[in-house]
Amino acid sequence: MPNYVTVSGVQYDILASTLRILRDKEVDNTFRNIPLLEACQRYGNIEQTDGGSYIDAPVILTDHSTITQLTTGYESINLAVKDPLRTANYKWCDFIAPVVLTEKEELSNKGERAIIRIAEARMKSVMGMLKREFEKQIVAGSSTVLTDLESLYYGGSAGFQGWMQDSNFGSQDNSVGNIAKSSFPTSWQNQVSRITTYSTGELQAAMTDLYINSQIYAPEGEIDIILCSPASYKAYKQELFDKERYTSVAAEKDMAGRLVLMFNGAAMYVEPYLLDSAGASGLPAYAAGGGASGNYIHMYMLNSKLFNMYFDRDAYFTLGDMERISGYAALSANLMTRTQLTTQNLSGHGIIVSDSQTF
Repeated sequence: MPNYVTVSGVQYDILASTLRILRDKEVDNTFRNIPLLEACQRYGNIEQTDGGSYIDAPVILTDHSTITQLTTGYESINLAVKDPLRTANYKWCDFIAPVVLTEKEELSNKGERAIIRIAEARMKSVMGMLKREFEKQIVAGSSTVLTDLESLYYGGSAGFQGWMQDSNFGSQDNSVGNIAKSSFPTSWQNQVSRITTYSTGELQAAMTDLYINSQIYAPEGEIDIILCSPASYKAYKQELFDKERYTSVAAEKDMAGRLVLMFNGAAMYVEPYLLDSAGASGLPAYAAGGGASGNYIHMYMLNSKLFNMYFDRDAYFTLGDMERISGYAALSANLMTRTQLTTQNLSGHGIIVSDSQTF
Protein backbone atom coordinates (compact mmCIF):
# COMPACT_ATOMS: atom_id res chain seq x y z
CA MET A 1 0.00 0.00 0.00
CA PRO A 2 1.30 3.52 -0.79
CA ASN A 3 2.35 5.54 2.23
CA TYR A 4 0.33 8.73 1.68
CA VAL A 5 1.28 11.77 3.77
CA THR A 6 -1.77 13.49 5.16
CA VAL A 7 -2.78 16.80 6.73
CA SER A 8 -5.42 16.13 9.39
CA GLY A 9 -6.54 13.12 7.41
CA VAL A 10 -6.44 14.86 4.03
CA GLN A 11 -3.90 13.47 1.58
CA TYR A 12 -1.39 16.07 0.38
CA ASP A 13 -2.24 15.42 -3.26
CA ILE A 14 -5.97 15.90 -2.62
CA LEU A 15 -5.31 19.12 -0.73
CA ALA A 16 -2.97 20.38 -3.45
CA SER A 17 -5.52 19.52 -6.15
CA THR A 18 -8.24 21.38 -4.23
CA LEU A 19 -6.01 24.44 -3.90
CA ARG A 20 -5.20 24.43 -7.61
CA ILE A 21 -8.87 24.28 -8.56
CA LEU A 22 -9.56 27.19 -6.21
CA ARG A 23 -6.48 29.01 -7.56
CA ASP A 24 -7.89 28.86 -11.10
CA LYS A 25 -11.21 30.26 -9.90
CA GLU A 26 -9.56 33.08 -7.96
CA VAL A 27 -7.28 33.99 -10.90
CA ASP A 28 -10.41 34.38 -13.05
CA ASN A 29 -12.00 36.52 -10.34
CA THR A 30 -8.88 38.70 -10.19
CA PHE A 31 -9.02 39.36 -13.92
CA ARG A 32 -12.78 40.01 -13.89
CA ASN A 33 -12.48 42.56 -11.09
CA ILE A 34 -9.69 44.65 -12.62
CA PRO A 35 -11.31 46.15 -15.74
CA LEU A 36 -8.08 46.58 -17.70
CA LEU A 37 -6.96 42.98 -17.08
CA GLU A 38 -10.43 41.65 -17.85
CA ALA A 39 -10.31 43.43 -21.20
CA CYS A 40 -6.86 41.95 -21.94
CA GLN A 41 -8.34 38.52 -21.30
CA ARG A 42 -11.44 39.26 -23.39
CA TYR A 43 -9.41 40.35 -26.42
CA GLY A 44 -6.97 37.44 -26.16
CA ASN A 45 -4.16 39.73 -24.99
CA ILE A 46 -3.06 37.50 -22.11
CA GLU A 47 0.09 35.91 -23.51
CA GLN A 48 2.21 33.12 -22.06
CA THR A 49 5.83 33.01 -23.18
CA ASP A 50 8.93 30.93 -22.48
CA GLY A 51 10.49 33.32 -20.02
CA GLY A 52 13.93 34.80 -20.64
CA SER A 53 15.52 37.79 -18.94
CA TYR A 54 13.25 40.37 -20.60
CA ILE A 55 10.00 40.57 -22.52
CA ASP A 56 10.51 41.68 -26.13
CA ALA A 57 7.13 43.15 -27.04
CA PRO A 58 6.55 44.17 -30.71
CA VAL A 59 5.13 47.66 -31.29
CA ILE A 60 4.21 49.51 -34.49
CA LEU A 61 5.43 53.10 -34.42
CA THR A 62 5.88 54.18 -38.06
CA ASP A 63 4.40 53.54 -41.50
CA HIS A 64 6.09 50.88 -43.62
CA SER A 65 5.90 52.65 -47.00
CA THR A 66 4.21 55.43 -48.97
CA ILE A 67 1.29 55.17 -51.40
CA THR A 68 1.65 56.04 -55.06
CA GLN A 69 -1.57 56.90 -56.86
CA LEU A 70 -1.68 55.64 -60.43
CA THR A 71 -3.25 58.09 -62.89
CA THR A 72 -1.55 57.26 -66.18
CA GLY A 73 0.03 54.03 -65.05
CA TYR A 74 3.52 55.37 -65.75
CA GLU A 75 4.13 57.01 -62.39
CA SER A 76 7.32 56.04 -60.60
CA ILE A 77 6.75 54.08 -57.43
CA ASN A 78 8.38 55.27 -54.25
CA LEU A 79 10.15 52.18 -52.96
CA ALA A 80 11.59 53.85 -49.89
CA VAL A 81 10.42 51.71 -46.98
CA LYS A 82 10.82 51.66 -43.24
CA ASP A 83 10.58 48.83 -40.79
CA PRO A 84 7.45 49.74 -38.82
CA LEU A 85 8.15 47.17 -36.14
CA ARG A 86 10.11 48.07 -33.05
CA THR A 87 10.68 46.00 -29.97
CA ALA A 88 9.93 47.38 -26.53
CA ASN A 89 11.90 45.71 -23.75
CA TYR A 90 10.36 45.16 -20.34
CA LYS A 91 11.85 43.36 -17.39
CA TRP A 92 9.76 40.77 -15.64
CA CYS A 93 7.94 41.36 -12.39
CA ASP A 94 8.58 38.23 -10.30
CA PHE A 95 6.78 37.51 -7.07
CA ILE A 96 5.93 34.64 -4.78
CA ALA A 97 3.16 34.33 -2.21
CA PRO A 98 2.92 31.41 0.24
CA VAL A 99 -0.29 29.65 1.25
CA VAL A 100 0.45 28.49 4.81
CA LEU A 101 -1.24 26.09 7.23
CA THR A 102 0.06 25.74 10.77
CA GLU A 103 0.16 22.53 12.81
CA LYS A 104 -1.98 24.26 15.43
CA GLU A 105 -4.68 24.78 12.81
CA GLU A 106 -4.36 21.11 11.84
CA LEU A 107 -4.90 20.05 15.46
CA SER A 108 -7.80 22.46 15.95
CA ASN A 109 -9.61 21.50 12.74
CA LYS A 110 -9.95 17.78 12.41
CA GLY A 111 -11.53 16.23 9.36
CA GLU A 112 -11.18 16.67 5.62
CA ARG A 113 -13.79 19.38 5.15
CA ALA A 114 -12.49 21.54 8.01
CA ILE A 115 -8.89 21.66 6.81
CA ILE A 116 -9.93 22.23 3.18
CA ARG A 117 -12.06 25.20 4.30
CA ILE A 118 -9.02 26.75 5.97
CA ALA A 119 -6.89 26.14 2.87
CA GLU A 120 -9.59 27.72 0.69
CA ALA A 121 -9.74 30.77 2.96
CA ARG A 122 -5.95 31.13 2.77
CA MET A 123 -5.99 30.95 -1.05
CA LYS A 124 -8.77 33.53 -1.30
CA SER A 125 -6.85 35.82 1.05
CA VAL A 126 -3.63 35.51 -0.99
CA MET A 127 -5.41 36.16 -4.30
CA GLY A 128 -7.33 39.09 -2.82
CA MET A 129 -4.04 40.62 -1.71
CA LEU A 130 -2.54 40.13 -5.17
CA LYS A 131 -5.59 41.74 -6.78
CA ARG A 132 -5.19 44.83 -4.58
CA GLU A 133 -1.45 45.10 -5.25
CA PHE A 134 -1.90 44.64 -9.00
CA GLU A 135 -4.48 47.42 -9.13
CA LYS A 136 -2.55 49.78 -6.83
CA GLN A 137 0.60 49.47 -8.93
CA ILE A 138 -1.03 49.67 -12.37
CA VAL A 139 -3.19 52.67 -11.49
CA ALA A 140 -1.13 54.67 -9.02
CA GLY A 141 2.34 53.10 -8.84
CA SER A 142 1.76 52.76 -5.11
CA SER A 143 2.38 49.07 -4.43
CA THR A 144 5.31 48.49 -2.10
CA VAL A 145 5.71 44.83 -3.13
CA LEU A 146 5.09 44.80 -6.92
CA THR A 147 7.33 47.73 -7.78
CA ASP A 148 8.67 46.01 -10.92
CA LEU A 149 5.17 45.91 -12.44
CA GLU A 150 4.63 48.62 -15.06
CA SER A 151 2.32 51.46 -14.07
CA LEU A 152 0.10 53.89 -15.95
CA TYR A 153 1.23 56.55 -13.50
CA TYR A 154 4.55 58.20 -14.33
CA GLY A 155 4.93 60.39 -11.27
CA GLY A 156 8.04 62.17 -12.51
CA SER A 157 10.44 60.38 -10.17
CA ALA A 158 13.85 59.32 -11.46
CA GLY A 159 13.97 55.70 -12.55
CA PHE A 160 10.20 55.23 -12.28
CA GLN A 161 9.07 53.75 -15.59
CA GLY A 162 5.43 54.82 -15.56
CA TRP A 163 3.71 55.54 -18.84
CA MET A 164 1.36 58.54 -18.71
CA GLN A 165 2.99 61.97 -18.60
CA ASP A 166 1.11 65.22 -18.12
CA SER A 167 3.24 67.10 -20.67
CA ASN A 168 1.52 67.99 -23.94
CA PHE A 169 1.23 65.36 -26.64
CA GLY A 170 4.37 65.54 -28.76
CA SER A 171 6.63 67.01 -26.05
CA GLN A 172 6.87 64.10 -23.59
CA ASP A 173 10.36 62.93 -22.70
CA ASN A 174 10.38 59.76 -20.60
CA SER A 175 10.95 56.23 -21.91
CA VAL A 176 8.57 53.27 -21.92
CA GLY A 177 9.86 49.80 -22.69
CA ASN A 178 13.30 51.34 -23.27
CA ILE A 179 11.91 53.38 -26.18
CA ALA A 180 12.25 57.16 -25.83
CA LYS A 181 8.95 58.97 -26.29
CA SER A 182 10.76 61.86 -27.96
CA SER A 183 11.81 59.54 -30.83
CA PHE A 184 8.19 58.86 -31.81
CA PRO A 185 6.15 61.98 -30.95
CA THR A 186 2.93 60.82 -32.65
CA SER A 187 2.81 57.14 -31.68
CA TRP A 188 4.71 56.65 -28.41
CA GLN A 189 3.17 59.51 -26.41
CA ASN A 190 -0.07 59.56 -24.44
CA GLN A 191 -2.92 62.03 -24.94
CA VAL A 192 -3.56 64.75 -22.33
CA SER A 193 -6.63 66.90 -21.61
CA ARG A 194 -6.81 69.50 -18.86
CA ILE A 195 -9.70 70.76 -16.77
CA THR A 196 -10.15 73.59 -14.30
CA THR A 197 -13.62 72.61 -13.10
CA TYR A 198 -16.14 69.77 -13.32
CA SER A 199 -19.02 72.14 -14.11
CA THR A 200 -20.48 73.79 -17.24
CA GLY A 201 -19.66 70.85 -19.49
CA GLU A 202 -15.89 71.28 -19.20
CA LEU A 203 -15.29 67.69 -18.08
CA GLN A 204 -17.26 66.18 -20.96
CA ALA A 205 -15.55 68.52 -23.43
CA ALA A 206 -12.12 67.42 -22.20
CA MET A 207 -13.14 63.77 -22.44
CA THR A 208 -14.43 64.30 -25.98
CA ASP A 209 -11.23 66.04 -27.08
CA LEU A 210 -9.11 63.21 -25.71
CA TYR A 211 -11.37 60.58 -27.27
CA ILE A 212 -11.10 62.23 -30.70
CA ASN A 213 -7.33 62.68 -30.49
CA SER A 214 -6.81 59.08 -29.50
CA GLN A 215 -8.90 57.99 -32.51
CA ILE A 216 -6.68 60.04 -34.82
CA TYR A 217 -3.44 58.44 -33.68
CA ALA A 218 -4.28 54.95 -32.40
CA PRO A 219 -3.50 52.16 -34.90
CA GLU A 220 -6.60 50.18 -33.92
CA GLY A 221 -9.52 50.10 -31.54
CA GLU A 222 -10.85 52.99 -29.50
CA ILE A 223 -11.08 54.09 -25.90
CA ASP A 224 -13.27 51.53 -24.17
CA ILE A 225 -12.30 51.77 -20.49
CA ILE A 226 -12.30 54.91 -18.36
CA LEU A 227 -10.97 54.76 -14.80
CA CYS A 228 -12.33 57.66 -12.75
CA SER A 229 -11.62 59.22 -9.41
CA PRO A 230 -14.75 59.08 -7.21
CA ALA A 231 -15.24 62.85 -7.59
CA SER A 232 -14.92 62.87 -11.40
CA TYR A 233 -17.31 59.92 -11.72
CA LYS A 234 -19.85 61.69 -9.54
CA ALA A 235 -19.45 64.91 -11.52
CA TYR A 236 -19.96 63.14 -14.84
CA LYS A 237 -23.03 61.38 -13.47
CA GLN A 238 -24.50 64.67 -12.25
CA GLU A 239 -23.93 66.29 -15.65
CA LEU A 240 -25.95 63.58 -17.39
CA PHE A 241 -29.11 63.97 -15.29
CA ASP A 242 -31.99 62.40 -17.22
CA LYS A 243 -29.68 61.53 -20.15
CA GLU A 244 -27.68 59.06 -18.10
CA ARG A 245 -27.63 55.48 -19.23
CA TYR A 246 -26.55 52.40 -17.32
CA THR A 247 -25.61 49.12 -18.87
CA SER A 248 -24.89 45.71 -17.41
CA VAL A 249 -21.36 45.00 -18.57
CA ALA A 250 -21.86 41.32 -17.90
CA ALA A 251 -24.64 41.25 -20.47
CA GLU A 252 -22.79 43.27 -23.12
CA LYS A 253 -19.08 42.79 -22.54
CA ASP A 254 -18.75 39.77 -20.27
CA MET A 255 -17.17 41.55 -17.31
CA ALA A 256 -18.10 41.14 -13.66
CA GLY A 257 -21.74 42.25 -13.84
CA ARG A 258 -21.21 45.75 -12.47
CA LEU A 259 -23.45 48.63 -13.49
CA VAL A 260 -21.36 51.35 -15.08
CA LEU A 261 -21.84 54.70 -16.76
CA MET A 262 -21.02 54.91 -20.46
CA PHE A 263 -19.17 57.49 -22.56
CA ASN A 264 -19.14 56.95 -26.34
CA GLY A 265 -19.37 53.22 -25.74
CA ALA A 266 -16.59 53.20 -23.14
CA ALA A 267 -17.35 51.74 -19.71
CA MET A 268 -16.60 54.13 -16.84
CA TYR A 269 -15.48 52.73 -13.48
CA VAL A 270 -14.84 54.30 -10.11
CA GLU A 271 -11.19 53.50 -9.44
CA PRO A 272 -10.49 53.11 -5.70
CA TYR A 273 -6.82 54.05 -6.12
CA LEU A 274 -7.63 57.35 -7.82
CA LEU A 275 -8.58 58.93 -4.52
CA ASP A 276 -9.87 62.47 -4.19
CA SER A 277 -8.96 64.61 -1.18
CA ALA A 278 -11.26 62.54 1.01
CA GLY A 279 -8.99 59.54 0.41
CA ALA A 280 -6.03 58.52 2.46
CA SER A 281 -3.36 59.86 0.13
CA GLY A 282 -5.11 62.03 -2.43
CA LEU A 283 -5.03 61.74 -6.22
CA PRO A 284 -1.77 60.67 -7.87
CA ALA A 285 0.08 63.92 -8.58
CA TYR A 286 2.83 64.76 -11.03
CA ALA A 287 6.02 66.31 -9.78
CA ALA A 288 5.84 69.60 -11.69
CA GLY A 289 5.70 72.19 -8.95
CA GLY A 290 4.89 69.51 -6.39
CA GLY A 291 1.91 69.39 -4.05
CA ALA A 292 -1.02 71.62 -4.88
CA SER A 293 0.73 73.22 -7.88
CA GLY A 294 1.30 69.90 -9.63
CA ASN A 295 -1.16 68.16 -11.95
CA TYR A 296 -3.49 65.54 -10.50
CA ILE A 297 -4.92 62.60 -12.45
CA HIS A 298 -8.72 62.60 -12.48
CA MET A 299 -9.27 59.98 -15.21
CA TYR A 300 -7.44 57.42 -17.30
CA MET A 301 -9.00 56.89 -20.74
CA LEU A 302 -7.67 53.62 -22.18
CA ASN A 303 -7.82 51.58 -25.37
CA SER A 304 -7.67 48.05 -24.02
CA LYS A 305 -6.90 46.49 -27.42
CA LEU A 306 -3.46 48.10 -27.20
CA PHE A 307 -2.52 46.36 -23.93
CA ASN A 308 -0.91 42.97 -23.38
CA MET A 309 -0.37 41.09 -20.13
CA TYR A 310 2.56 38.69 -20.41
CA PHE A 311 3.16 35.67 -18.18
CA ASP A 312 5.99 33.18 -18.10
CA ARG A 313 4.21 29.94 -18.96
CA ASP A 314 6.12 28.19 -16.13
CA ALA A 315 5.08 30.86 -13.60
CA TYR A 316 1.43 31.62 -14.35
CA PHE A 317 0.20 31.69 -10.75
CA THR A 318 1.97 28.34 -10.46
CA LEU A 319 1.23 26.59 -7.17
CA GLY A 320 3.95 24.36 -5.78
CA ASP A 321 3.48 21.28 -3.65
CA MET A 322 2.41 21.56 -0.02
CA GLU A 323 5.55 20.96 2.02
CA ARG A 324 6.65 21.12 5.64
CA ILE A 325 8.59 24.29 6.43
CA SER A 326 11.93 23.51 8.02
CA GLY A 327 12.18 24.98 11.51
CA TYR A 328 8.48 25.89 11.72
CA ALA A 329 5.38 24.04 12.85
CA ALA A 330 3.68 24.72 9.53
CA LEU A 331 3.47 23.67 5.92
CA SER A 332 3.33 25.85 2.81
CA ALA A 333 2.57 25.83 -0.90
CA ASN A 334 4.17 28.72 -2.81
CA LEU A 335 2.30 30.62 -5.52
CA MET A 336 4.88 31.77 -8.09
CA THR A 337 4.17 34.37 -10.78
CA ARG A 338 6.27 36.11 -13.43
CA THR A 339 4.35 38.77 -15.35
CA GLN A 340 4.38 42.21 -16.94
CA LEU A 341 1.94 44.71 -18.45
CA THR A 342 2.88 46.14 -21.86
CA THR A 343 1.33 48.36 -24.51
CA GLN A 344 1.55 48.22 -28.30
CA ASN A 345 1.03 51.97 -28.71
CA LEU A 346 0.70 54.89 -26.29
CA SER A 347 -1.19 57.37 -28.47
CA GLY A 348 -4.46 55.48 -28.02
CA HIS A 349 -4.47 56.20 -24.25
CA GLY A 350 -4.75 59.41 -22.27
CA ILE A 351 -5.30 61.19 -18.98
CA ILE A 352 -7.56 63.96 -17.73
CA VAL A 353 -5.54 66.17 -15.36
CA SER A 354 -5.95 69.35 -13.36
CA ASP A 355 -3.81 71.41 -11.03
CA SER A 356 -6.54 70.92 -8.39
CA GLN A 357 -7.65 67.79 -6.57
CA THR A 358 -11.19 69.04 -5.98
CA PHE A 359 -13.39 71.83 -7.31
